[in-house]
Amino acid sequence: MSLASVLVLGGGPDAERAVSLDSARGVAQALRDAGFGVHHETIDRPTLSSLRALPGNVVFPVLHGAWGEGGPLQDLLEADGRPYVGSGPSAARLAMDKLATKLAAARLGIPTPEAVALNLRDPVSPLGLPVVVKPVHEGSSVGLHLCRDEAAWTCALDDARRAAQDSPGRVCMAERLIEGRELTVGLLARPGVATLAALPVIEIVPAAGPYDYSAKYERDDTQYRVGPDLAAGVAARIGRDAERLAAALGVRHLARVDFLLDGDERPWLLEINTMPGFTSHSLLPMAARAVGLDLPSLCRSLVEAALAQPATVARP
Repeated sequence: MSLASVLVLGGGPDAERAVSLDSARGVAQALRDAGFGVHHETIDRPTLSSLRALPGNVVFPVLHGAWGEGGPLQDLLEADGRPYVGSGPSAARLAMDKLATKLAAARLGIPTPEAVALNLRDPVSPLGLPVVVKPVHEGSSVGLHLCRDEAAWTCALDDARRAAQDSPGRVCMAERLIEGRELTVGLLARPGVATLAALPVIEIVPAAGPYDYSAKYERDDTQYRVGPDLAAGVAARIGRDAERLAAALGVRHLARVDFLLDGDERPWLLEINTMPGFTSHSLLPMAARAVGLDLPSLCRSLVEAALAQPATVARP
């Protein structure tokens, strides 16, 4: 049986466009290496008619951010009717909303740091200090501020106010700062199984400062430790909690879930990403390699998972 023709989408209007373009190039080449016919398209905010005009039997949308990963593109893909890699609109929206994700985690009994939406008119941190300030609906640590003192808090608040003026409707949150080790676990679909399965835990060790956008994508001094030395049961608990959260949100095919491990070896959930990166620095492909899946095999498995999904009926 011939392999499907895959439409790989990258770009989008979000702040993570550059990361998306890099990820999409990697996915497109990996699928070619796996034997698929590939049409690689860079998009901004396409209409339904322009999306339908693009060739391919299955769509692999490698976009990051609120529009491309957080529901609006998924609405278009549902209307388009072709199988596509990644979560559907509802799960995409819930997972992109960090506060909604925290509420889901709390219902499951998964520890997550206390957090509130910021009132930009109030100069006082509602949680005191230290806190982390970040957008509710962005990824890749865009707009991340660690506030251990009043000067850092004031800087973060000013940045959040400027961002709200530039992007009306943007919401930021304050989250109680947990000091500890940064851990992440990738999740992948398994053939014939509805729920996602956890890959090996990876510890992220930035050379200096937080694991921000620069440490993720622009510098080469961040260390990544696959299967790090953890206290007994911690890795299994993180994997289990990640799987439970993804199932509760309705996430499908792939995800990456981020945690902080405090000094008492207690993991705290931070967020879930429904379309992790596929760049040279990205963590899901790194974890997949640890279980024998190179990038072509990983991307092929995701296309196969999309094709196995019940068909979407395109709207007129």
